[in-house]
Amino acid sequence: MIAKIVKGSSFKGVVNYILDKEKDAKILICDGLFVENKNTIAMSFDAQSKMNPKVTKPVGHISLAFHKEDEHHLTDRAMAGIALEYLKEMGITDTQVLIVRHFDKEHPHVHIAFNRIANNGRTISDRNERIRSARICKELTKKYNLYFASGKERVKQHRLKEPDKTKYAIYDAIRGCLPRCKSWGDLEARLQKQGITTTFKYCGNTDQRQGVLFGMNGYTFSGSKIDRAFSFSKLDRHFSQAQRIVTPVAQPHHSAQAVGNLSAAVSHYRSAFAGLFGSHGNSGESVDLGSFGVAGGMTLPPSGYCGSIAPEQMQRRIGESHEEHIARITALIRQATEAMRASRAKPKITHN
Repeated sequence: MIAKIVKGSSFKGVVNYILDKEKDAKILICDGLFVENKNTIAMSFDAQSKMNPKVTKPVGHISLAFHKEDEHHLTDRAMAGIALEYLKEMGITDTQVLIVRHFDKEHPHVHIAFNRIANNGRTISDRNERIRSARICKELTKKYNLYFASGKERVKQHRLKEPDKTKYAIYDAIRGCLPRCKSWGDLEARLQKQGITTTFKYCGNTDQRQGVLFGMNGYTFSGSKIDRAFSFSKLDRHFSQAQRIVTPVAQPHHSAQAVGNLSAAVSHYRSAFAGLFGSHGNSGESVDLGSFGVAGGMTLPPSGYCGSIAPEQMQRRIGESHEEHIARITALIRQATEAMRASRAKPKITHN
């Protein structure tokens, strides 16, 4: 929902426009007016405006436009209710009002003519009316669950002429590729493929960038002119944040049986290791098994001893699945355990 506010001096002109038969006009609300024909309505407005002749533009004209997505549930009654709530929030009360629905466009919309001279002769304030109107439109859009389109989305690009046509084409291109870009280089390369150039503005004679220009079809626009979100500072901040995001490394998922087998093998290994090396085992290298779901580390036998395992043997091989990896490690640990047990059980040979 968006609103356009216009002030004027001719009630006859606005009434003739709003009630134009070619626009398939339908009166929804008429308050404080003599509704016999267009002339009587305009005369009613004029009569009240004379209560405050100092106001040279007593005519208030507001158009409320809705998105075509809302057409199915915007009945006449619903549109009239929203229009009246909008007027109340804007402080446009206790005055003559004419609300008319038009059916000449693809999107639902109503026109509101009101007297800026209230029933008591006071002037209805127009202070900050556009700021207040934008806020109220957003609030009503949210309240009635209406379709909310961005400013650029509301533009009918097929009707645009140059240079606006090119500007909106650049806008669409940047919006389309920006989510996949993590640097200025990424953006520049993707836009170049679409025939769009990227030029930077620098601070004095330094290499410090302070602005960006996008060009196409012989036209050049600063990023902020295309859209506020595409100013140099905002795009630069976007890339800085994108580069700080670290993609978490997914932890491998092992079956409970595989982890159980490995855990048992490690337990037997530790027992055999302690029996063979005792405190001397501290000289060996330790391997963390946390990534396999086994708590604690495992000290490898010192190099040159039986059952020795090289650290690189514990690493996952190229093309090896997680299940294949844990199965191979389990078998390797079992072999080392058996070797240590055999070494311990082997009788010592003494020489006389």
